[in-house]
Amino acid sequence: MLFIGFLAWAYQVVQPPPPPNIGGSSDGPLIMAPCYKFSGILGTTLAVLVVGFLAWAYQVSQPPPPKICGSPNGPPITAPRIKLRDGRHLAYKEHGVPKDDSKYKIIFVHGFTSCRHDAVVADTLSPDIVKELGIYIVSFDRPGYGESDPDPNRTLKSIALDIEEFADQLGLGSKFYVVGYSMGGQITWNCLKYIPHRLAGIALLAPVVNYWWPGFPANITAEAYSQMKLEDQWALRVAHYTPWLTYWWNTQRWFPICSAISRSLHNFLKQDKELLTKLLDNKDNYVAQVRQQGEYESVHRDANIAYGSWEYTPLDLQNPFPNNEGSVHLWQGVDDLFVNVTQQRFIAQNLPWIHYHELPGSGHLFPHADGMSKTIIKSLLGVK
Repeated sequence: MLFIGFLAWAYQVVQPPPPPNIGGSSDGPLIMAPCYKFSGILGTTLAVLVVGFLAWAYQVSQPPPPKICGSPNGPPITAPRIKLRDGRHLAYKEHGVPKDDSKYKIIFVHGFTSCRHDAVVADTLSPDIVKELGIYIVSFDRPGYGESDPDPNRTLKSIALDIEEFADQLGLGSKFYVVGYSMGGQITWNCLKYIPHRLAGIALLAPVVNYWWPGFPANITAEAYSQMKLEDQWALRVAHYTPWLTYWWNTQRWFPICSAISRSLHNFLKQDKELLTKLLDNKDNYVAQVRQQGEYESVHRDANIAYGSWEYTPLDLQNPFPNNEGSVHLWQGVDDLFVNVTQQRFIAQNLPWIHYHELPGSGHLFPHADGMSKTIIKSLLGVK
């Protein structure tokens, strides 16, 4: 588009000015002609450049269409899927004892740039514990990830309703447990907001926070925000203030992009890196599936919703278990460099019905540590 704009400008420059007004004084038009020519060329040049720049900016900010699984040019469908009310599909993976033989049914919600295969509590929980307690866990690809169809109309409420319908189609009963990790933990807040009547219990593992949630003290938010890497601060600003530029920002090469999208290791503690080695060895088998339908409908839309303007905050939530028929647990590593502990503490202080578990010396990958899944699940289920 800039090249076309340049050609239009060049054409205008080589055109002669209109003839002078012969009916007036011969000296007057001849004196003004050079000034008219200069101002006309300058105005035309500026207009063409502005139009060309806007056309270019619009083009580079538009993400390519997603490659839908099962479409002629899309990735193949390899996982079982259910069909939702609006025609979209959710792919899933089952873990643990057979569903019909289980006592406890748990839905696991994966994190940012992950998929159904990244179900840490299912992957690291001892088979003996699973069998002894009768635990069934089902993980699913969130919209746009893995083999689940994108949801261009996704909202905070819609993903909670997806989870509810997903549970119904799988026959999980009137109540079920939900465990969410990282970005999946933030999404789990939506379940507490929109489908609390369907929950038997909730566990939020290092849930991502929104730095623009109202009701949080400015000093707490500012402290947490300032401790992020500079590239992440900028990426989150783009997602919040100009979400239509999220695709461009995270695909351009002039400035550093979001560290999680670029898979940078800068935000991992030594403990995290030790756990990451084992995690990445397993992930090599399916890492290409995570964003296979396109980065915009997976990680970019995730960021836009996570850091956009919310119609509620966790501080607005009510206890879904006033008679102690279930429980809500929030787990957070003190040294987590992805999700700062200060905002989690504030939430726990203002929602005393939440069972808050703070883990000194732990980073973002604490659920992968030996024995953690057992502790998390037993606390959630209220068993010894």
